[in-house]
Amino acid sequence: MERRTHTAVLAAASLLLAAGCSSGGAAPHGPGTSSAPAKSATSPDASPSSEAPPAKGSVKVTATLVTGLKSPWGVAVLPGGDLLVGSRDTGKIVRVSAKNGKITELGSVPGVDAGGEGGLLGIAVSPSFGADHQVYAYFTTASDNRIARMVYDEKRPPGNQLGAPDTLFKGIPKGEIHNGGRIAFGPDKMLYAGTGETGDKGLAQDKKSPAGKILRMTPDGEPVHGNPAADSVVYDYGHRNVQGLAWDADDRLWASEFGQDTWDELNLIEPGRNYGWPEAEGKAKGAAAGSGFVDPVEEWRPAVASPSGIAYAKGSIWMASLRGERLWRIPLNGTKPVAAPQAFLQGTYGRLRTVVAAGDGTLWLVTSNTDGRGTPHKGDDRILRLKVS
Repeated sequence: MERRTHTAVLAAASLLLAAGCSSGGAAPHGPGTSSAPAKSATSPDASPSSEAPPAKGSVKVTATLVTGLKSPWGVAVLPGGDLLVGSRDTGKIVRVSAKNGKITELGSVPGVDAGGEGGLLGIAVSPSFGADHQVYAYFTTASDNRIARMVYDEKRPPGNQLGAPDTLFKGIPKGEIHNGGRIAFGPDKMLYAGTGETGDKGLAQDKKSPAGKILRMTPDGEPVHGNPAADSVVYDYGHRNVQGLAWDADDRLWASEFGQDTWDELNLIEPGRNYGWPEAEGKAKGAAAGSGFVDPVEEWRPAVASPSGIAYAKGSIWMASLRGERLWRIPLNGTKPVAAPQAFLQGTYGRLRTVVAAGDGTLWLVTSNTDGRGTPHKGDDRILRLKVS
């Protein structure tokens, strides 16, 4: 069955959304400088939590799970705890044992065009993985960025365990920069995708384009009842380059975003809202400024951030940083920070690409030094296990 493309899906976006209210260069290793929508599909509940995290947290590296990965980007956790890891440049997906780091190659995603910041980007596993064994991938082709799914059959020989891709959504603009690429299933079991504006700033405010947006779709790539615009997967707009998606304990959606020259952002995502790019960057752009844009919850100078993946654990958002070469902790009480962001692992492991919650107060942290912008050291790239508080 032919899947619909974004052209038809987004045609009505301008009607109803209107009613809705940098990846920097590498620094050397070394100490850095300072169907029914879920709750997140409605206005977030701003009430504070009864158990707010402490102002100061901690991070301890308890193990190096695996070394020698090449351009790792997307990571998904399988039932049972093993990890699926995608290589941006090669298009390969491997399975990494959470017990001993053993690597098994599933295969390659056909049609990946790894130029500039494109390639095999986000991956996710179906919320019904035990029954359907579906693996989802967001990737760049010669003509666009798209999302496809493949059946994973671990009984087949290594390297030949992925079925033919079934394209769910295509036509997301591609570019040398700002391809977005993070995908994740939300608490509502719908698929969310963060996109970039490919360097064409106007696309972020163009409600008919899927670029510079967060998209929300069914597992089959169709618009979800309850999205801001009828017959559209567009969930919000006004983004430069969304890089991380995570939900907190109350099912609120958070997203990290590359700024340009001034501010990188952590945003609390509300459906139908405008996050300002390219008209505004950073705070003091919202209601106080009379713009109607949504202010970020936190902001950073690109030199200390250039954020990538995020995860939620122990009452905090944890944000991996590329140019900043550090892991940021943002403790939250409801929708408000408890204290200023706290940095860990500054310059210790180089560029940090992806962080994933593993349960029991632990995180998986993926480095990104073999992507052409980092300075690879022996053993790069690697996955670290962290105990956090």
